Amino acid sequence: MTTNHASSAGRTRPSGSRTLWTLAWATGLLMACAAPVPEAPAPAPSAAPAPAAPPVAEAPRAAPPAAPAPAPAPPPPTLPFDEAVLAAANQLLGKAQLPPGSGRHNILVDPLIDGFTGVQTAASQAMGAKIVKLVRDQYAQQYEVQPFTTANVQRGPLILVGTFTGVNAERKTEGKREAYRICLALADLKTGKLVSKGLAFAKPDGVDPAPLPFYRDAPAQADDPATSGYIRTCQGTRAGDPIHPLYVDRIVASATLAEAADAYAARQYPQALKLYEAAQRTPGGDQLRTYTGLYLTNWRLNHKEEAAKAFGRIVDTGLTSKRLGVKFLFRPGTSALWSDPKVGPPLPYPMWIQQIAAASSVRNSCLEVVGHSSPTGPEPVNERLSLLRAESLKKEIERWQPTLSKRMIANGVGSKEPLIGNGRDDASDALDRRVEFKVVTC
Repeated sequence: MTTNHASSAGRTRPSGSRTLWTLAWATGLLMACAAPVPEAPAPAPSAAPAPAAPPVAEAPRAAPPAAPAPAPAPPPPTLPFDEAVLAAANQLLGKAQLPPGSGRHNILVDPLIDGFTGVQTAASQAMGAKIVKLVRDQYAQQYEVQPFTTANVQRGPLILVGTFTGVNAERKTEGKREAYRICLALADLKTGKLVSKGLAFAKPDGVDPAPLPFYRDAPAQADDPATSGYIRTCQGTRAGDPIHPLYVDRIVASATLAEAADAYAARQYPQALKLYEAAQRTPGGDQLRTYTGLYLTNWRLNHKEEAAKAFGRIVDTGLTSKRLGVKFLFRPGTSALWSDPKVGPPLPYPMWIQQIAAASSVRNSCLEVVGHSSPTGPEPVNERLSLLRAESLKKEIERWQPTLSKRMIANGVGSKEPLIGNGRDDASDALDRRVEFKVVTC
């Protein structure tokens, strides 16, 4: 039986050528038009005049051969982690399209994230620190790094964003991740455009993908416009493109949320709660990170009623986006919910299930409960175990809302749909052992 845990916790169209046709007279006629010659004797009466030569059309000229298409640039090599970070950062900073003679530019680093899940990890945090050190050591005449705060954002500086994404051998975000893609972007808030990009690939050796405390403790993952805007600003763009509006509209709130996450990591829960409440009042503060922070800090401070309300907002956010992944933790090899003492205090599973049931019952759609697993163990066993766990949660939800029994189905997909895909089977890939609630057509 598998030992993995179930859910826990980025022309040319050959134009047609014209054929030039030219008309030319016979050479003798052309010479006759060019110079006088002695008169010829009169022809005999019976002789018929020679007919004039008809115009001769030139054969159409063949179109010149099309220039060969330029060979695609070779893909960047896969480098050791430190070298890859510096390669992407030097490309970004050294090729920035900034006005000449404009002096030093203030740069704020919006914390780098996983480009597939939006999670901040130890690796992405280390990347940010290396980039800041590089700026201060080698680019101090062009740039000055300042803290990512609301006050600094409102001055319209340059914003550095970046994603760190696991990819397979074909550099796609599916299957087992065998390398990491580093994507950096430098955005000018005053012009609303990107001024530079950087790209590199890193080997997995020495990379720590463990999520930072806020993301480690976050109970759920869902599509979120703020995170999508960040990722789309970095991935699939080039210098001169506009900053994605979903990112711009929420950047002030994002600065407050970054401060709040730092306070949470430092276990300053009262201060973190104040910052999350401030973010909620800020335009653009209506986002998943805000409600996750309100849930986590209230739960840590034993404000259970407020924590339950915040978790309900998390569920609403996920169901509105039609997909909510919850990090339920199961005892290894079973479908029994479990709290790992190594991770933290017992998790409030009954409250989570009650909020999911309540939010689902008011919708007219149906729900598919999907179990996932990491790739430890034989895949047929993983598929069976993920199905049993999905069915177990379906029954628990029906206990709270019996009317949902005819509007829910359970499914198990084993390890076919990983979000992290590193195969470590620890806290770093907890999202691979999630249970998802998908809103589907009845």
